[in-house]
Amino acid sequence: MSTQYLDQARPYSLYLQRQLDNQRLHVDCLDAWLQRPLSLTDFEQFAPWQEWIEARNEEALARELRILRRHVMVQIMTRDLCRLAPLSEVTNSITIFADFAVNIASNYAHHHYQHMYGQPIGSMSGEVQELTVIGMGKMGGYELNVSSDIDLIFVFPESGETEGKRPRSNVEFFTKVGQKIIALLNDLTAEGQVFRVDMRLRPDGESGALVLSESALERYLITQGREWERYAWIKGRIITAGKNDIANLVRPFVYRKYLDFDAYEGMRSLHSQIRQEVTKKGMTDNIKLGAGGIREVEFIAQIFQLIRGGRVRQLQRKDTQGTLTLLSQLGILEHKTSDKLLEAYRFLRDTEHRLQYWDDQQTQTLPEQEHTQILLAQSMGFDTYASFQDALNEHRQFVNGIFVQVLGNPDEQDTQTPLDTYNWEESVDDHHVQLREFLNQQGFEADTIINRLQTIYQSSRYRHLSNTAQTRVQKLMPHLFAAASATDHATKTLIRLLDFVDTINRRSSYLALLEEKPEALKRLAHIIGDSQWLADYLMRHPILLDDLLGKQLWVKEHDWQKSCQELNANLCACHGDVEAQMDALRHYQHSQVFRLAVQDLDNLWTVEAISDELSLLADCVLSSALQHLWSGLKNTHTETPKIAIIGYGKLGGKELAYASDLDLVFIYDDAHPDAYANYSRLITRLTTWLSATTAAGGLYDVDLRLRPDGDAGQIGVSVDAFRKYQLEKAWTWEHQSLTRARFVCGDEAVGHMFEDIRHQILTQSRDVKTLKTEIVAMRDKMLPTHPPLENNVKYARGGIVDVEFMVQYLVLAHAHTFPQLTQNYGNIALLGMAAAENLISVKLAEQAQTAYRHYRRVQHLSNLKDHSEIIVDSSLLMNYQNVIELWHNLFDINTV
Repeated sequence: MSTQYLDQARPYSLYLQRQLDNQRLHVDCLDAWLQRPLSLTDFEQFAPWQEWIEARNEEALARELRILRRHVMVQIMTRDLCRLAPLSEVTNSITIFADFAVNIASNYAHHHYQHMYGQPIGSMSGEVQELTVIGMGKMGGYELNVSSDIDLIFVFPESGETEGKRPRSNVEFFTKVGQKIIALLNDLTAEGQVFRVDMRLRPDGESGALVLSESALERYLITQGREWERYAWIKGRIITAGKNDIANLVRPFVYRKYLDFDAYEGMRSLHSQIRQEVTKKGMTDNIKLGAGGIREVEFIAQIFQLIRGGRVRQLQRKDTQGTLTLLSQLGILEHKTSDKLLEAYRFLRDTEHRLQYWDDQQTQTLPEQEHTQILLAQSMGFDTYASFQDALNEHRQFVNGIFVQVLGNPDEQDTQTPLDTYNWEESVDDHHVQLREFLNQQGFEADTIINRLQTIYQSSRYRHLSNTAQTRVQKLMPHLFAAASATDHATKTLIRLLDFVDTINRRSSYLALLEEKPEALKRLAHIIGDSQWLADYLMRHPILLDDLLGKQLWVKEHDWQKSCQELNANLCACHGDVEAQMDALRHYQHSQVFRLAVQDLDNLWTVEAISDELSLLADCVLSSALQHLWSGLKNTHTETPKIAIIGYGKLGGKELAYASDLDLVFIYDDAHPDAYANYSRLITRLTTWLSATTAAGGLYDVDLRLRPDGDAGQIGVSVDAFRKYQLEKAWTWEHQSLTRARFVCGDEAVGHMFEDIRHQILTQSRDVKTLKTEIVAMRDKMLPTHPPLENNVKYARGGIVDVEFMVQYLVLAHAHTFPQLTQNYGNIALLGMAAAENLISVKLAEQAQTAYRHYRRVQHLSNLKDHSEIIVDSSLLMNYQNVIELWHNLFDINTV
């Protein structure tokens, strides 16, 4: 079988021909290997590696590594050329082999020098030290090509010295270890070479120390790390097994905590340098570095990683294919774009490998000789070289087009406008008359704008900006005016844009976004021009500017199940980092609130529907937080918590508004002696996660006072204790609250128990006269603290609270006869159900429903849109009167 495959692959590789003709291959070994992908076990069983390490038989170990490499190379190229292996197998196989070879060389080098100098010991920890080898570039991403060199960095934990009779400092010891690793892999012998080793990505490059401590690495990254090194470290992967803290040192260097649109300029500069080198050396036919080549695909993936990786931990991955797929799943790239980039990337990498299969040379340049051109085309499945070139050019043109869209320089695309001729700072100081005329011509209220500009430029905030930041603000200024002038309220919009920029001007990344993405600035102007609330929200959470770039912001249909799965995946990607998890929850919630508010601003939702969506959002956040908090607690007594979160009030009634707090009660059913202690810890941490203000902002205010016995009660109660309290001790107002309570998330069995208790309580037979008296008395108690002002639709007589009290009365008074009233359908639906059972008149019910909708809409618009004051007009007064009429009809007493 192996002969058949080898014969099929032979024409396309001089290297393979030489190995076969010189009988340098173990055919029996290849018989097994060619049937399947290679594994680590194959490499481990190829030779007695450990025996040679312990015997310090360097010659045998070096020779056999090179022989093994020869067989790995032949297996990979043969399976690939015979169409038995996809690209992922090819790159994974050679990378696993590289990892294996590095570890064998590292183990040998450690053993060799420990025999001479003793174990290296850390001066601070007193622990044995091991060298950490970091694979960079394609090795880090499991994307090595078959003839690739490997980029390595050597780091050791801490300084100290060896404990032997001939002590050496740890730096000396690990330098010798590193040199030995390089020699074992890189030296060219009669059997060839394992891998060319490139150490130039280490700190300070060729002039830097071969090895450095973790503290030295951290110091370098903080004080000297350059933009291109951030790009390089994206793929940095630890490939040896020793204990280290390198990932935590590197992560904040590579991935900024929030959005990092400054990365555009750095990546653009790096790409420009590559392009200049390509042009200088006449490498336009280089499928890696030329236009539309492999590097441009990698740049497209990695620019999004640099920008968003600090916020979306899932993007902190090493591989290009996986990153492109994830970008599609996250909605950052369109599915069609991602699919075509992946198709182009695979085509380019397949071509690259075939170029290297030919003579085991690290080349990405297309052949010039006709014979090799035809063989390349045939190996890629084409009849002619021309047809191969057509397909290649199509892929490259697509890649380059997307690259220009993503990383093109906006300055090259802009056309100059009259606004660009102004130095705004100087104009405000020296040319009021000219500037005033100009602004009036552009449709602005000149005095208002000039006054605001003067305030900004004279402020200490602006004066203390760096020259770079001031220049960026000045450069952005004409774009702000242009965006505002295109709106219906130019002056108001511009003032808000100026206020926004003034708030974020210390965050150069956000200024870079607005400069790089003019479409985002146009959307920003539209949004904040219509809503001061959203303007303030964006000032508190400028990271949301990123959301302006995607189409998802205006997509109404939202798959909450999938969305919650993505949130959970992002929380898992934080690997137990509590601060990162808290921030991830906040970023997610803020993004969803922003999406809904923008759509709401465009009248895509009814008030009831937006409340449903906000309630689903809260449910998702609570569910994810509960799950991850429990898994992060130590010494828990059960794998999953037997606890349920119960939502009361607006959350319970699915009537959440943008700024609503969460009324929560926690119930558990667990007889374990540690149950209460563990659940108390869980609840305490959950409320902290929800209510604490972090650098990412706030999440929800949480109110636990509706639990049994209120503030004096236990933070969480058992099902039995909750039932007993509701049956024996609860006040009428607590049963009123229970009408708007529901199981939100947690253990479903406990949730069902709660629903059974709720149904039992609400369907009790009550003395109607006593119930009326208690409800009216409860309403009256609210008057001193919440006076019934007509411009407050919540507490006005005939307002929201009165509607809610009447619905609660109807449920408590009649659910024993009409149990369907216990269903938590919301006030509007329950009014209709009461009318259907002749508990109230249809007319009064419909009037109350209309009034309640109106109140919620008025309340909603007063928050979202620029209607800060509620106007008391005849329509509002009529609604009040209609609700008051129902109140009189229900309670049969003159209390309003």
